[in-house]
Amino acid sequence: MQRSVLIAGVAAALMVAWSIGRVQGQQGNDKVVFVSSSKANFSAMGPNSRGVTAAPIWGDANTGAHATFSKFPAGYDAGMHTHTNDVWLVVIKGAYLYKDENGEKRVGPGDFIRVPGGHKHWSGGDKKEGALFYEESSGKFDLIPAK
Repeated sequence: MQRSVLIAGVAAALMVAWSIGRVQGQQGNDKVVFVSSSKANFSAMGPNSRGVTAAPIWGDANTGAHATFSKFPAGYDAGMHTHTNDVWLVVIKGAYLYKDENGEKRVGPGDFIRVPGGHKHWSGGDKKEGALFYEESSGKFDLIPAK
């Protein structure tokens, strides 16, 4: 029972994220896209990734709107930062840890969080499991350290 509720929650959150991108005209393609997170091709997110990996689903995170499966290693600490564009996340496994001026959130499997572009926050991975999550953005991905 609990597993079916989790699967339904993840499916609903993914549908919301997909709908947002579709309504904003970000995908611009009528082809069916299917990618299994367990079989996705993960690679380091740049030379200073500190273990963070991502697997593209659609678009290109380096140039514009996109979606990826992303992994934070156990105990990952991104530090305080912002992103230029909105970011939507749905956690699949582990926990994405989030903190801002309003407090902390543990975003677990089936949970959704939207971080508006320009919003100062801290993020990280669960100390034991790290985090595997679906990530979608309205524009290219960046991480701007907070001052």
